[in-house]
Amino acid sequence: MNASNSLPQRKLFGRLSIIAGNILQIAGIAAACLALAAARSAHSKSAALAAMVAAWALLYFFCHGIAHWAAGRMLGIRFAFYTVGGTGNPEGYPAGLRWVFEHLPFFGVQTDKASMQTASPTAKAIMWSAGVTSSAAVPTLGVLWARHAGVPGSKLFLLFAVIWAVATVASNWTSRTGDYSKARRALGRS
Repeated sequence: MNASNSLPQRKLFGRLSIIAGNILQIAGIAAACLALAAARSAHSKSAALAAMVAAWALLYFFCHGIAHWAAGRMLGIRFAFYTVGGTGNPEGYPAGLRWVFEHLPFFGVQTDKASMQTASPTAKAIMWSAGVTSSAAVPTLGVLWARHAGVPGSKLFLLFAVIWAVATVASNWTSRTGDYSKARRALGRS
């Protein structure tokens, strides 16, 4: 959802009910956990690395939308449906990756208009911040767990995951379409 009509529209591929979206995202997160377990017990280094990278990608794609939903619901915000489409923050990616991320299936969540109108600025800001915060933290924590479990290749991949997380936070902080910008606008700050 865009916070302003002047912001570019996200490329949408479809939409899902809240129940169907939550089921899919929980299944994606569960698949990531299974992939991490497989990485720990893999018999080859390449299989362990592939499972760990798959877990990181699953966590990255499936934790964002549901984090918005969970934080919002805890704070009394209602939602109409999930969207599936390209990133809502294309300017946060370098030119070479921008096109790719505009065409990957990210989950977004459409707020209920009346619910957002009655929500406090702090509730809105927390709901907006929850998605990108989880996109940065959850996949990185998955790789940190893999490192702690001794998964081959996890030390170097953890470095990549931390850099990706920092870039995710930074791009959302500075981008006018990023979730942190939406949170600042909700609080009345630019």
